[in-house]
Amino acid sequence: MNISYNWLKDYIPVTLLPEQLAEALTSIGLETGSVEEVESIRGGLRGLVIGKVLTCVEHPDSDHLHITTVDLGDGQATQIVCGAPNVAAGQTVVVATVGTTLYDGDKEFKIKKSKIRGVESFGMICAEDEIGVGTSHDGIIVIADEVKPGTPAAEYFGLTSDYVLEVDLTPNRIDAASHYGVARDLSAWSKCHSDALEASRPSVDAFAPDRPDGAIPVEVLDYKACPRYTGLTIRGIHNCESPEWLKNRLTAIGQRPINAVVDITNYILHGFGQPLHCFDIAKIDGGKVMVGHCPEGTPFVTLDGVEHKLSEADLMICSATKPMCIAGVFGGIESGVTEQTTDIFLESAYFNPTSIRKTARRQGLQTDASFRYERGTDPNITLYAIKLAALLIKEIAGGEICGAPVDIYPEPVMPFDVTLDFNYARTLIGKEIPSETMLAIARSLEMDVTAATDSEAHLRVPTYRVDVQRPCDVVEDILRIYGYNNVEMGTTVHSSLSFKSQADIDCALTNLISEQLTAQGFNEILNNSLTAVRYYTDSQAYPADRCVSLLNPLSADLSVMRQTLLYGGLESIAHNVNRRAENLMFYEMGHVYRFNPEAQPTAEAPLAPYSETSHLGLWLTGKIRPASWLEAGADASVYHLRAIVENIFARIGINPAELKLTPTQSAIFAAGLDIAARSGKYLGSLGIVARRELQLCGIKQEVMYAELEWAEMVRIASRHKVSSTPLPKTMAVSRDLALLVDKGVTMQQIEQTVRSSERKLLRGVSLFDVYEGKNLPEGKKSYAINITLQDDERTLQDRQIDAVMAKIIANLQKQLGATLR
Repeated sequence: MNISYNWLKDYIPVTLLPEQLAEALTSIGLETGSVEEVESIRGGLRGLVIGKVLTCVEHPDSDHLHITTVDLGDGQATQIVCGAPNVAAGQTVVVATVGTTLYDGDKEFKIKKSKIRGVESFGMICAEDEIGVGTSHDGIIVIADEVKPGTPAAEYFGLTSDYVLEVDLTPNRIDAASHYGVARDLSAWSKCHSDALEASRPSVDAFAPDRPDGAIPVEVLDYKACPRYTGLTIRGIHNCESPEWLKNRLTAIGQRPINAVVDITNYILHGFGQPLHCFDIAKIDGGKVMVGHCPEGTPFVTLDGVEHKLSEADLMICSATKPMCIAGVFGGIESGVTEQTTDIFLESAYFNPTSIRKTARRQGLQTDASFRYERGTDPNITLYAIKLAALLIKEIAGGEICGAPVDIYPEPVMPFDVTLDFNYARTLIGKEIPSETMLAIARSLEMDVTAATDSEAHLRVPTYRVDVQRPCDVVEDILRIYGYNNVEMGTTVHSSLSFKSQADIDCALTNLISEQLTAQGFNEILNNSLTAVRYYTDSQAYPADRCVSLLNPLSADLSVMRQTLLYGGLESIAHNVNRRAENLMFYEMGHVYRFNPEAQPTAEAPLAPYSETSHLGLWLTGKIRPASWLEAGADASVYHLRAIVENIFARIGINPAELKLTPTQSAIFAAGLDIAARSGKYLGSLGIVARRELQLCGIKQEVMYAELEWAEMVRIASRHKVSSTPLPKTMAVSRDLALLVDKGVTMQQIEQTVRSSERKLLRGVSLFDVYEGKNLPEGKKSYAINITLQDDERTLQDRQIDAVMAKIIANLQKQLGATLR
């Protein structure tokens, strides 16, 4: 919610600076996220001054330009070339000096020293539209008043800036969803912490009907959904453009001025939190307003032109023949007020919050009015709001008030009675606050103290505080005004402290990657941590003497704890393949266990030789894409697995381009890669499972496997933040290179060389062809690679692209002995 600093001062004489005001509001629960300066004219007329034209002669090389000298109050005559037809000596004008920035919509340009047809010009004499004080471009501004040269234009035009405070309301504080609501809270705070300030609102004592007849009758058919309905008829208005002060109030908080009547209803809404709605009387069939319900499925078109199907539970404002407005939510397109409207019916009501909330959800609508109604507006402000709106309409648009307001309020809502026990309040707050202080704060919050003793007080809470109906609510209100920072922390804390631990981060990332892999077609498996020792006998990668052995195993197949997730996954693959399910994608998050015979247990660390770490295992076998009528099937490959692994790293915030990949020496792979972080820390391996390992489980088809050090990945990821960036504004540039290299050169070496050659503009390096065979020198092979370059802000020029490519080619030649084919 946006709060205008100047608008707020209409209701409370605040002297705090905007930043200080933001701190005060935040301290009382109205958290202020930002404070921004708002200028009624963009640029604030900075750099523009009032000048006196001393001389004016025709330009010798133009039939419409004039050469002038202008006194800008600095004791010198400044030469300015001007093309306006009405410029003349002796005029008082507005001048944009050199260095001033002028604005034209979203465009801007700076006034510079220039030569116009051979004559130097040191500024610009301005027209209305060029500086934003009007729309005329017939000629320059000529000021009739005697104004001293050098006077800032902002001072002459009375330009003032405003500040907008962005207040983040909690759902219970709808009473503060207006400028006057914020002023009330600020008044209570000031009485406790600084000079007492009183919040006040405009008087409506001047309200009086202009004629007794002409009022539109109202009938309420559902008092539960509409406990109070106030209406007023005004005839003979001229729905003109709003005055500047009203437009400035609305534009400051981001509201677009429309016309006087609509702007006044928005002014009341944001000023006092009471939604109003206006109906064009000419569109009220039968001359009567009815508050009730329509049959299920009744079509209704709202102001935005969208047709809705009404529920019989939706409360509607209707004429004698048709619905006109979804009560408290959105008006209808056929009853709205336009510039041609002359007679209006003004509505100010209190609707049941539950009813409005359900209707808004059913119809998929969210408006400023529904936002307030569904949280609970003040039922006792409707009459004041409609009287103030009527006075403003008469002042701005004229018209006659027809009769007294229609006010249907069969069961008035009374203030909430709450008994406050002082000892209970002190216990809840955690500090001995005098009862007199508590009562003073309660009174500053407009709570009436009907009776008080040494131990308790009986309070009547105003109806606009729909969130304060229990003793604990009163205590919370007292505490926020008293100041949470004024409650000292004792030396002993009896509480439970909760914080995000490493285990919480691990759990969140585990769920994240599990969802990602499942979405890619993987199935999660859970295997027993107990396994057979035969897998580790004669294993070079996982020696049997490193197994954690059980003292009393149930069987030889469950005699040790697993050192790797590999064999459990292979057993699952074998089980499925034997049942003709050959295309498999599995993953498992699990722990592995190892024994280090070199580590000696101590009294402080009896389990020093044993370790337990969390790993992530992935298995691919069979076809990654089954055959279909459209295309042939694709076998799973280690390249598919590598892409999946890189996506896992990217998803948790680790850039795959920063990983170090080297050929693995692990015996469990026929071919594979070791993965390490930039620091060299080992993060896992991936590759094609060796035949020995497959034979142990009776598998004949090829299996791709990756095992990642999940605990280490989580530790690294916890230091990284995954963020998004806007899409680039420019097009990427693609270049292909055909390289002749030695057979021992790998694509990884080429990619590393390219990436080290250009870090700022390089966006990607990919291999799209490999050739080995005839027409190539002995011991050589050909790699065809694609290089993508891009500058996110500017379109790359040919010379930039050529320079980058030349550098890349030179490094490939120097470091890898590559030549271009």
